[in-house]
Amino acid sequence: MSSYETLPDNLPTPVDDGACAHLVGMSLPDLDLPTTGGGSVNLSKLPRKTVVYCYPMTGVPGVALPDGWDEIPGARGCTPQSCSFRDHNAEINALGADVFGLSTQDTAYQEEMAERLHLPFPVISDDGFALIEALNLPTFEADGKRLTKRVTFIIDAGKITAVHYPVFPSHSDPEWVMAQLKEA
Repeated sequence: MSSYETLPDNLPTPVDDGACAHLVGMSLPDLDLPTTGGGSVNLSKLPRKTVVYCYPMTGVPGVALPDGWDEIPGARGCTPQSCSFRDHNAEINALGADVFGLSTQDTAYQEEMAERLHLPFPVISDDGFALIEALNLPTFEADGKRLTKRVTFIIDAGKITAVHYPVFPSHSDPEWVMAQLKEA
């Protein structure tokens, strides 16, 4: 396994700073956002429950992560998170929900990652920060780039019904999602 697929043992744990406390009950904005595999998605109009896991950025094998990446609480773990959702996608679908990843990377970058990791679900590009700003999702900067913090939410009938923030460790996120879907 590459270093992107595993997490170091000494990562700092993110704390809940309240940056997502406002999300439960919010309606999704009427936005069409590009996805991997072509096309777009409007999260406010999907007929099934939907899980959206937002992550800062996925690393590329052979390309160094931003300086200090491992010292930023919650930054490391995008590939393990995506692989974990890949591995639990059928279970989440069986619980009546569809999965989408979301980052601020452009669709071409995401398509390479989605193909390399064999993701069975689309990844949304919010490189213009339209959804992030409409929902007031938390962000941070690394290497001069603005990135979204790791947060996962469940949408039902166009409204956010559950929020997981902060997400740590990242690969445990699908377990939280499945527990929420079973309770609903």
